[in-house]
Amino acid sequence: MDSPRTVITIGIAGASGSGKTVLANALRHALQPRAGEVLSQDHYYRDISHLSYEERCRENFDHPDAIDFALLARQFEQLKKGRDIDHPVYDFSTHLRQTQTAHYAPQSIVILEGILILSRPDLCRLLDHKIFVDTPADICLIRRLRRDMRERSRNIESVLQQYERTVRPMFLEYVQPSQKQADLTVSGEEDSAHNVQMILQRFRMATN
Repeated sequence: MDSPRTVITIGIAGASGSGKTVLANALRHALQPRAGEVLSQDHYYRDISHLSYEERCRENFDHPDAIDFALLARQFEQLKKGRDIDHPVYDFSTHLRQTQTAHYAPQSIVILEGILILSRPDLCRLLDHKIFVDTPADICLIRRLRRDMRERSRNIESVLQQYERTVRPMFLEYVQPSQKQADLTVSGEEDSAHNVQMILQRFRMATN
């Protein structure tokens, strides 16, 4: 077995619909080939296959308890040491963790994104650079509506109900306070290219 190597780790957090995934992918592209695929907190939703579909739809997916953070922290620590992992795969249309896993081989930079990652001390200690995407709530809601209807087979009413019932309250309780853990806050209304350049300059990350 190869000796473990330390990699640079970057965490990007923010509200649902803030633009953190777009920023994470843009940063990954700018840092290629040093950065591999973006790792998402969303892969780590807990297995709730014992519940009916109707019961699953009523779950609070924005609460920290919905995420298997113990597994995420263990696997992310392995990535930081340069070791491969096999992470879970999640299906948003059925709210189910799939039986198959996905192989992830880290490059010299690993990017992790998710709404709650900066609220977790066990993850923050593993992150070399912590970024928060700050975006007005109305913009986040518009983006979430478009995404969930296009990509997750949702209708307008279900998206709005979930936003009012869990997304906004959990943002106020967990996500927004985690902004203070960030080394850098960027605007989710800015062009991603602008934010990428700000991040590269702040952390002195040379592109290839």
